[in-house]
This record gives sequence, structure tokens and C-alpha cells, in this order.
Amino acid sequence: MRIDFPYRVDARGRTATVDHPGHVRDMVEQVLFTSPGERVNRPDFGCNLLDMVFAGNSPELAATLEMTAQAALQRWLGDLLEVQSLTVTSEEATLRVRVEYVLKATGESRVVTVSGGVVA
Repeated sequence: MRIDFPYRVDARGRTATVDHPGHVRDMVEQVLFTSPGERVNRPDFGCNLLDMVFAGNSPELAATLEMTAQAALQRWLGDLLEVQSLTVTSEEATLRVRVEYVLKATGESRVVTVSGGVVA
């Protein structure tokens, strides 16, 4: 078991833990939501998802985000998962990111969807 992200205390009053698939999902969120330069010892960690949320929404923005997010996931989590598909759609004022991946340790398929800053 690993510490859950974001950090919280569970019902027993202890540090909340999560299993391997949940830990990898947490790390996918961290890569997507961390801006390069935000981490002191890893200044190139993350992708520009948060910076692009405030850019003009367009198909070009979606294509750019697809490329940068997929590259960041491959670089930082390539030993834990294999990205099957990453799609970014722009609908009016909403940017939606859907990541489908396979856990290398178990072969299990997983999906993470981020929309308007809310993970589903």
C-alpha cells in the first residue's frame, strides 16, 4: 500500500493508503496538473495542462495538449503504464482530457478523465 494523493487522514485517523492501480492513477493526475517549473528538484516534471486551461479554447489547443500530455506521461510514468490513447476535446469553455492506459505490472486497463479541473 502507498500513501493516497492528495494526502488525507482515513476513518481510523491514520494516513490514507491506496493500492497500486490507485497510486498510478494519482500519479497520472500529478503529471497532468503539475506545471513545469513547479517542482524544485524536477523543474521539467509535468505538462502545461493548467496553463492551457486559460488559453483560447480551440482544436489547435487540444492537439497541442494531447501531444504534450502524452509525452509527459510517457517520460515520467513509462515504466508503470502504457498509454493506449489520450484524447483532448474542447467544447465551448470546457477542455476534457481522457487517458486510457494499461498497467504494466498487471496488464489491467484503466481510464482517467479530467474535465474542467474535476477528475471523474
